Amino acid sequence: MAHEVAITRSVLSDQVKGRLLQAILDGRYPPGARIVETRVAREFGTSQAPVREALRDLEALGVVEVTAFRGARVRHPSVDELLEAFEVRAILETQGAVLALASVAEADLDILEGYIEQMRQAAEAGDPFAEATADAAFHGHVMHLSGNATLERVWWTLEPFLRTYITISSAGRDRRAIADRHTPLVVALRKSDRDDVEAAIKYHFDQAAQSLARVWTEPATSEPAASPKAQSVAALGPAR
Repeated sequence: MAHEVAITRSVLSDQVKGRLLQAILDGRYPPGARIVETRVAREFGTSQAPVREALRDLEALGVVEVTAFRGARVRHPSVDELLEAFEVRAILETQGAVLALASVAEADLDILEGYIEQMRQAAEAGDPFAEATADAAFHGHVMHLSGNATLERVWWTLEPFLRTYITISSAGRDRRAIADRHTPLVVALRKSDRDDVEAAIKYHFDQAAQSLARVWTEPATSEPAASPKAQSVAALGPAR
C-alpha cells in the first residue's frame, strides 16, 4: 500500500510540475514571483506533498529557488548565468548534431521541419508555451539522433532552464525569428556537412544569446508579485 501511495504522489508531482512550468512560461509567475505551496495545493486539489516534490524538481532544474522561511519563488538569474548556460548547451548540441550525421534520415528531417512549422504556427497564435514545446522537441530529436544516451541525458537537465528564460524574455519580439533560426541546421543535416552543422549551431546560439542579452533585465532587490492570471493557476487544469 505504501508503494502505491508513493507512485500516486510521484504521478501527481509530475503533473503539478508540468502545470507550474507552463504557468512560468506563460508569464503567470514572472522571475522573482513567489509560488505559495498551500495555494497551489488547494487549486490543484492535491495535498501539499506532491506540490512540495514538484517545487524540488523545479529547483533542481534551476527554475525555482526554495528558501527557508520564505518559501519558493521563480529564479531570476543574471544575464551572465544565462549566457554561460548557452555556451554549455551549444557545446552539447554541436556534439549531438555531429553525431546525428551518421544516422539522420529523410524522415527525421521531415520531423524537424514539422517542429519548425509548429513553432511558426504557435508564434502566429501568440502561444509561447506551444512554441517552446515545439522548440524543445526539435532540439530533443536532434540529440536523440546522436545515439549517445549520456549526452542526451545531460542535455535534458539543462534544456528546461534555458527554455524557461528564453520564453519569458521573448515578449514583444518577433517570435517568428525563433523558428527561422532552426532552418539552417536542417539544411546542414540534409547536406550531411559537418562544417555546416557546426556553423548552424553556432549561428543559432549566437543569435539566441544576442537576443536574450538585449532584453534581459538583471535581478531586482524587490519581489514582484505573480501576475493576475497566477491568482488562479487552476485555470491550467486540475491535477488528477
